Amino acid sequence: MNQKHNMKKLLMDEMGRLSVEQFKAAKKNPLAVVLDNVRSHHNVGAVFRTCDAFACERLLLCGITGTPPHRDIQKTALGATESVEWKYYENTMDAISELKESGYKIVALEIAEGSIPVDSFSAVDGEKYALVLGNEVEGVDDAVMAQADICLEIPQFGTKHSLNVSVSGGIAIWEIVKKLIGNS
Repeated sequence: MNQKHNMKKLLMDEMGRLSVEQFKAAKKNPLAVVLDNVRSHHNVGAVFRTCDAFACERLLLCGITGTPPHRDIQKTALGATESVEWKYYENTMDAISELKESGYKIVALEIAEGSIPVDSFSAVDGEKYALVLGNEVEGVDDAVMAQADICLEIPQFGTKHSLNVSVSGGIAIWEIVKKLIGNS
C-alpha cells in the first residue's frame, strides 16, 4: 500500500546550522584535505563547501590551486572560505611533509595498484587523516603517491575513468567522516 508522506523543505533558519563563529569554535573531524594542483576555481570552492559541511579540520591549497579571495571560488564556496581554516603551500610535498610530521596518515584518492574501495576504508580511533585530491587531468602527483599511507578509489561502473575532483572529493570526504564519526 502506498502511503503519501507530506514532505516540507526546511527553511534556512529551521536547519539549525552553526554561525561562522560557532563553526570555528566547534570540534572538527580529524581530517585535513589537500588539493594538489587543482586548476578549477569552481572545484576549489566546491571543496571548501564540502569541508565546511563535514567539519574537516582544514584545507591545504597547493601549487597552482587557486586561493581566496577569488570570484569563482566564492561563487561555489558560498561563504565556506570564511569558516574553513585553510593554508596555501607553493609545493604539495611541503604540505605532505608537515602533515606527516604532525602525525597525519596520508590518504591519496587515486586509481592505483593497491588502492582499496573508499567504502572499505577503516578509520583507526585516535588517528588523523589527510585526504589528497589531485589535478583534474594528472591526478595525484607521483611524489605525493610515494608518500601515501593509504590509497582509496571510488568504484565506477560506466565508461569514464574518473569523476570530477569536487564530486570524488565529496564522496571520499563523506565516507571517511562516516568512519571517523563511527569511532567517536
